[in-house]
Order: sequence, then C-alpha cells, then structure tokens
Amino acid sequence: MSFLSKEQIESMGFKSVGENVLLSDKASYYNCKNISIGNNVRIDDFAVLSAGVDGIEIGNYIHIAVFSSLIGSGKIILKDFCNISSKVAIYSSNDDYSGEYMTNPMVPIQFTNVNHAPVTIGRHVIVGSGSVILPNVTLEDGVAIGALSLVTKNCEEFGIYMGTPAKKIKERKRDLLELENKLNKVQAFVS
Repeated sequence: MSFLSKEQIESMGFKSVGENVLLSDKASYYNCKNISIGNNVRIDDFAVLSAGVDGIEIGNYIHIAVFSSLIGSGKIILKDFCNISSKVAIYSSNDDYSGEYMTNPMVPIQFTNVNHAPVTIGRHVIVGSGSVILPNVTLEDGVAIGALSLVTKNCEEFGIYMGTPAKKIKERKRDLLELENKLNKVQAFVS
C-alpha cells in the first residue's frame, strides 16, 4: 500500500491532521476542509471519506480498512481506538425508500426526502466486514458489530451485535480497557 506524503496531506486542506497518519493514495477524500484526523490513524486503499456540512471527526488510533465508506451530510464521529473493517459503509444521510419520494442525488431536492442525522462510533468499537450503519445511530463504547450486519438502532456499550437488523447477542469483555491504560503509561514514559 502506498501512502500520501506529509506534504501531500497538508496540501489537501484537511481541517486538522495529527501525527503518524497514514492515508492511502488510492483512497478518496472529499470536502477535506470538513474532515479532522487525530494521531495514529491509517486509512487503506479504496476507502471513501465524503464529508458533508457537519463533517467527519476521526479520533486517535483508528483504522479504516479497504473499500470502506463514510458518507453523508450529517456528522460522523469515530472516537479513539475504533476499527472499521473492510467494506463497511457508514451513512449519515439516507434516501426515503417508501416510494412517496424520488431518490438519488441528481433529482432536485423538492422531489426527495433525504434523512440527514449524525452517526457516532464510540471508543474501542469494532465494526465487522461488510456491515452497514445508517443515520442517527450511536455505537456506544466497546461495541462489536459482527460481519455483514445492518445497524439501524443505537447499540449499548460493550455489547456484541450481529444480524440484519443487528441484535445484541452477548456482552463483550472489557480487558482492552486495561490494555489502553498500559499503552497510555508507555506513551507517557516515551514522551
């Protein structure tokens, strides 16, 4: 995988970019002025980040894998230590599928009924490959979403969810919180 240089990243006009950021030169970034990227972030090939008016906020220690997309006019927030697996789609905008309105961005707005709402992905969340997250959803800290799931509602902290629509199947262990504390101590020692 080939990554953009620091100079290339700076020239794109992101709202902010932290340290140790690896952005694929084969990914697509739209409306960079509305995208904030924290420290220790990697975005892989063929990912698409298309920020709307409310923007995209990416925390620290984040990985967005190949062919994933973050798209929409509502705010999308990825908090620290998230992992977005390959082919995940996160939408903060969604057409009305009822048949009462027309759909697609080429139809004038007065004939559509697009829902724009925020999506928040909490700390230590992992989203499995091929999953879809719709607008107005919050995945609380520690949530795990199984592969190929459709998330239409909020998910409670440290729950493991899967299916279409996603349903809670059990609790997730919290051992990773102690590992985060150890990492923070190492980082403080190095600084």
